[in-house]
Amino acid sequence: MLRYILKRLLIMIVTLWIIVTLTFVLMVTIPGSPFNSERATNETVQANLEAHYNLDEPYHVQYLLYIKSIVTFDFGPSIKQPNQSVNDLLERGFPISFELGVLTIGVAVISGIILGIIAALRHNGFVDYLAMSFAVLGISIPNFVLATLLIQQLAVNLEILPPATWSSPAHMILPIIALATSPMAIIARLTRSTMLEVLTQDYIKMARAKGLSPWKIVIKHALRNALMPVVTIMGTLLAGILTGTFVIEEIFAIPGMGKYFVESINQRDFPVIMGTTVFYSAFLIITLFLVDLAYGILDPRIKMNKKGGE
Repeated sequence: MLRYILKRLLIMIVTLWIIVTLTFVLMVTIPGSPFNSERATNETVQANLEAHYNLDEPYHVQYLLYIKSIVTFDFGPSIKQPNQSVNDLLERGFPISFELGVLTIGVAVISGIILGIIAALRHNGFVDYLAMSFAVLGISIPNFVLATLLIQQLAVNLEILPPATWSSPAHMILPIIALATSPMAIIARLTRSTMLEVLTQDYIKMARAKGLSPWKIVIKHALRNALMPVVTIMGTLLAGILTGTFVIEEIFAIPGMGKYFVESINQRDFPVIMGTTVFYSAFLIITLFLVDLAYGILDPRIKMNKKGGE
C-alpha cells in the first residue's frame, strides 16, 4: 500500500507539472497584453506595468517565477484588482464554491442511489420506467440550460424561489438542482443496473430463503457491492461538478471562484487565471486519489501488487 501511495504521489506531481506548463504556455502565447484595453495608457506606463508584473522578462524567467509562486503557494497580486492578491480571491471565493460542490455531490449521490434502488426493486414496473425516464432527461439537459429554465419558471414566473446570489438556504436550491441533476441521473442508472445484477447472486437468494425483508436484504447485503461501480465513477463526476460550478456560479451570480475566473478570462488577468487553474487542478487530483483509496477501503478484496499497482 505504501509503495502504491508513493507511486500515485509521483504521478500526481508529474500530472500537475504538465498542467502548470500547459497553462503557462497558453497564457504567454495569447497575443497582446492585459494592459492593452486600458484607456489613456501610453507606452511608457504600459511598459512600467509589465515590468511590475514581470511580463517583460524572458519566458523562461517568467516560467521559473511561476513555478516558484506555486511551490510557495503565493500567486501574487491580481492585475485587474491590484488591491487583491490571487490568494485573497481564493480564500474568499473557494469556500463558497466548495460548499456548492459538496452540497451538490451529497444531493446527487443520496437521491441517485435511492432512485436507483427503487427502480431496481420495481423492475419493469411503472416506477422503474418513470425513474429511468427522469434519469435520461436529467442526462440529456445541460446544466446551464436547466439553470435557465429553473430561473424562468420557479423564480420569475412562479416566484417560489429567489433567482440568484448565495445568501440563504433558499438561494441554494436552484443552483444545487441545476448542478446535481445530471450526476444524480447517472448514479441512478448505474445503481439500478448493478443492483439488478447483485440481486441475482446466490447470497441474496440465501438471504431471501431465510425470510429477510426486501429492504433489509438491500441495505445489509446488496447495497455495498452495488455501490462499487458508483464509487468508481465518482472521480469523473467530481470533475464534472467542480468544473460545472464555474458556469452555474456565473448564471446565479454566486460569489465563488467561478465569478473571479470568468472575469479574469475576460480581463486577461494572467495571475488569477493561472492561480485558479493550478489550485483547482491540484484539488481535483488529490480528490481523485482519495476516491481511489476509498474504493480499496470499501472492497477489501482489492490489494496492491508488488509493483505498486492495483
